[in-house]
This record gives sequence, structure tokens and C-alpha cells, in this order.
Amino acid sequence: MTGYLGTAPTMTRERAIDWPQALQRRFGNEAGSRAYDLFVPSSYGEAALPLVVMLHGCSQTSRDFAIGTRMDHLAEEHGFLVAYPDQPRSANMAKSWNWFRDGDQQRDRGEPSILAGLTHQIMSEFSVDPGRVYVAGLSSGGAAAAVMALAYPDLYAAVGIHSGLAGGSAGSMATAFSTMRRGALPALHRLAHEVPTIVFHGDNDRTVSPVNGDQAMAQARPDVPFKTSTITGRSEGGMAYTRTILTAPDGPWTSEQWVLHGGGHAWAGGNPAGSYTDPAGPDASREMLRFFQSHAMSTV
Repeated sequence: MTGYLGTAPTMTRERAIDWPQALQRRFGNEAGSRAYDLFVPSSYGEAALPLVVMLHGCSQTSRDFAIGTRMDHLAEEHGFLVAYPDQPRSANMAKSWNWFRDGDQQRDRGEPSILAGLTHQIMSEFSVDPGRVYVAGLSSGGAAAAVMALAYPDLYAAVGIHSGLAGGSAGSMATAFSTMRRGALPALHRLAHEVPTIVFHGDNDRTVSPVNGDQAMAQARPDVPFKTSTITGRSEGGMAYTRTILTAPDGPWTSEQWVLHGGGHAWAGGNPAGSYTDPAGPDASREMLRFFQSHAMSTV
């Protein structure tokens, strides 16, 4: 990854999103460039903080996604940096991340190289704990997050996939639509990875079939024995859910799958002021941060 376009991390370039410390920035390399918003919590100082890269869904913007997920407010509470890359219409008319194109599914190529590059840019210019860098997304952003976990398991300590798809589920736009409806063909699955993964998916999702949540979880399973436990519950808003936890018996690795009963294609527990949110659901943002906080990657 070489070269970038950006601005110095100075508070004179602040642009308010949910908190006044949000900065407007840009990264670029040979594959292209993307603007992104960076939230810096008020606790930012000498201590290295975790970083979460949040990838919006189709037709959304970085600001819309920040509002809908409330991730800035939680990051202020817990002391996280949050980056919100923005997919322009020049890259995809629907503002979807191109998770389904072969050239945008590989390390050091296409969109993965841009997203990894802006992650490295933030790490080089801000005090970031390199063992606590995470990526999450909704819908096409969730699929892109899965791709990033496959392509850069040495960069991201854990991944959050909401209403998305497993990495490498499709190889073209035509197969993308069929995969969204019916799940990926077995031949399109890549090797399982061991990046800790938390998956949220509504079982009434009519845009991305719930089978894709199952496949994203299957892709995250380690190739070693693991324990499974299941918890059922109901959110404060009244939505029932089933939470399945996979735990490796001899290590800190875990993954979680949240099936949202009656949930559609929307960020659970989100702010209704943002698009594609379901305030009735459990708080996916808070649960993702809780999950991320429990997973750090060794950088020795």
C-alpha cells in the first residue's frame, strides 16, 4: 500500500457528526480513494485506543450510518476511535461496497486495499492500539467486513457482520443477487478463518436471506473442537432473539450469532433518525463493542 491523500489530524478541520471531534478525511492509493469520517473521543490522549472501521450499507452515507448505529456515542462512552468510510456513486451507483467482485475481494487489491490503507493511515497518525483494531458493517458493508477479515486477519482482531454475507460468497453482480436470495453455492466458500466474528441477522430479512448469516457464522468457525452455548432473550423493545456462542476450549477465541426473531433488513437497536434501523431490536452497536473489547490480537 503506497501513497495517501489526507489532512493532518488537527481539530481545526472538525466536522460535527454526533460529537464535535469528528474529522473529515480521505485516503487514496493506486486502487482509488475514499473519503471517511473519523470520530475521536474526548478521552483521546497519550494512551493508545481501539479503532473500529464501520462500513455502511447500500444507499447509505457515512453520516447516515453514524446516526443510525449511534456508534459515536458508545465510542465516546468506552473510549474508541471510529472510522466511517463513504462509498461514492462513482464506485457503485447504489453506493454498495463491491463485495461480490473478484478484484474487490483480495488482499492489496481494489477496495480491500483502500479500506486497509485508511486503517493504516489512522494507525500511523493517531495513537491506536494495533492489537485492538476491528471492522464491522451492515448489508453490503457487512459482506465487505467479512472480506476484510479474510484478506487481512493480521490487521483486524475481530469482525462484526450485520445482515451481511460470508466473504467470497459471490464472484459477480449476477451471482450476488442470487446469493442474497438463497445463500452462496458451496463452491464459492473460501477456507474458514479464525477471526472472532459476531453476526446479527433478522430471520425475516427479505433483502439478504438469513441463510447468509448462517454461512457467515460457519465461515468463522475454527478448524478445531469448540463448545456451543445458546441463550434466548428479548430486547427492551420486545424483539425475541437467540444468541449462539462458540468458544474454543483451549484459547480466548469466541464467535457469536444473534438471530433476531421477526427482524428485517435493519440495524438492531438503531436510531430511527438513521436509515435501515430497527429500534425494537437488541442494541447491536453496544453488543459489538462489548464483543470487540473481549478480543485483542497479539502484535508481538
